[in-house]
Amino acid sequence: MSRVKSIDQNFIVDKLTDSILNTISGDSFLTEISILTKTDLVKITKKNGWKFDWKSEFNDVKKETYKLTIVNNPDIIQGLLSISIESEYIFINLLENAPFNIGKNKLYEGVAGNLVAYACKISFQKGFEGFVAFTAKTVLIDHYTKTLGAYHFKNHRMIIETNPAKKLVDKYFKTK
Repeated sequence: MSRVKSIDQNFIVDKLTDSILNTISGDSFLTEISILTKTDLVKITKKNGWKFDWKSEFNDVKKETYKLTIVNNPDIIQGLLSISIESEYIFINLLENAPFNIGKNKLYEGVAGNLVAYACKISFQKGFEGFVAFTAKTVLIDHYTKTLGAYHFKNHRMIIETNPAKKLVDKYFKTK
């Protein structure tokens, strides 16, 4: 059996919001998450400031790739998510904010939290009770514990259980 290389996640959950917030105006924008398309890949390159090889994630049949956009503005990708459906949980392979949503001059807050909440939502839909796992960089283990309610399982593995997952889903995906 081949061993899949796991990428240590280093996304920062800057703020848990109801959607995403513009850091300049303070305005809140509703978001939608949809499947990443082959057409989207043209914009998601290292040349355009993205850090990871999203074409490889997209082409891996064992992974599902999603994009976060603002409602009525589907052409500007705010962040990306790659997940795998495991036997009892969702595994976050990769999560990345758009280059303009990173650092002190970022345009929007709440992108990473929104994408993690979506992984939790899929977990509930699949009957996994919200369980989500990912591999964290050592320096961010405490950050994920505080911001996401994840717990440090072993080595670099982080797990989000039912209650924190439900809080994230309720925050970002309110039922109308």
